[in-house]
Amino acid sequence: MKSHVNLFFLIYFGIASVFLINIIGCDTEDEIEETPIKFVEATPVDGSTIQTNSQIIVTFDGTPIDLSVTGAEFSVSDTNVTIIGPFTPGTLKLELAWSDGEITLTYTVEIPPPPKDMVLIPAGEFEMGHHHNEEDPRINDLFSSARPVHTVYVDAFYMDKYEVTMAQFVEFLNAVGKPAHAGHLLINEHSVAHLLDDGAYRIVDGAENFAMGGVTWYGAMAYAIWAGKRLPTEAEWEKAARGGLEGLRYPWGNDYDTNYVDNRISSVIGEFPPNGYGLYDMVGNVQEWCLDEYDSNFYANSPTHNPLAGDVSVTWLIDNFTEIYTHRVLRGGSGWGHVKYWQTVSHRYGGLPPTHTDPVNGFRCVKEISP
Repeated sequence: MKSHVNLFFLIYFGIASVFLINIIGCDTEDEIEETPIKFVEATPVDGSTIQTNSQIIVTFDGTPIDLSVTGAEFSVSDTNVTIIGPFTPGTLKLELAWSDGEITLTYTVEIPPPPKDMVLIPAGEFEMGHHHNEEDPRINDLFSSARPVHTVYVDAFYMDKYEVTMAQFVEFLNAVGKPAHAGHLLINEHSVAHLLDDGAYRIVDGAENFAMGGVTWYGAMAYAIWAGKRLPTEAEWEKAARGGLEGLRYPWGNDYDTNYVDNRISSVIGEFPPNGYGLYDMVGNVQEWCLDEYDSNFYANSPTHNPLAGDVSVTWLIDNFTEIYTHRVLRGGSGWGHVKYWQTVSHRYGGLPPTHTDPVNGFRCVKEISP
């Protein structure tokens, strides 16, 4: 009899234990399933001012399920969501939704400050080309390739305040260790005033801040890439040269100002007042190489957004510039032997191969806004 009682109690307690374990287990699972994932914080905090190249970290108290973000790209790692730029300047509104809730984060986006000795050229439309009907038909013909006037949009970018100087270019030449790049001449050493080769390149004292001339398009491209920059497109150059003024001949207005002309082949940079964007010597010192292939009919069929003549893309052109043999464009005129019409912001000087060297051929660089 006693053995039957013991067996009964063992069976009873076994069933009860299983029942209790199931109850406890169900309660725990239900509790986990019913606990919502909540937003904890955003870094930078909601309402902050951020830059275009920022990242925003949104933290939850668990891993958000079925997350979507309207307004930007994102990635999820455990309890953190990283929202990735680049962001467009202005107001940024991010709407996050997940299985347990939704939030809206709002930021003010600013472009990062320019690198040293560069200025910001703002994004926007401008009328590109020569706006004036000159009385002399020969002068009108000079601007035939700069017509029709057409509206283009250019993304924001940074541009050098000054033309590249002799000191800067000589530093580059000594760093690369040779005057040629992939078989292409960078400069014509014999036509560059004040440049000496004493085993290493050096400059005659006092000429360090002269604009560098005698540079081929290959030389300008090689320097720009070495400096972490690039040459401007024609559209970028003209928008920058106008300094925010529309339809005028020169960076300062319609009347020719002889103060901006210096009859030396190359002059000291920054001796005259800047234009509206803070750029110096956009006309009248050395003329400046641009990225584009020269196409005299390009303005008739130019794209309206970030136009580039003759090449697949800016990136492709930079990666393959040593294989380019088509004619390139110079803008801005020089102070040596160029009449005032060449020194306008709309005149295009083309038809020159990238191997061309002239004492008055120089350049300045631009830099895209970092993503």
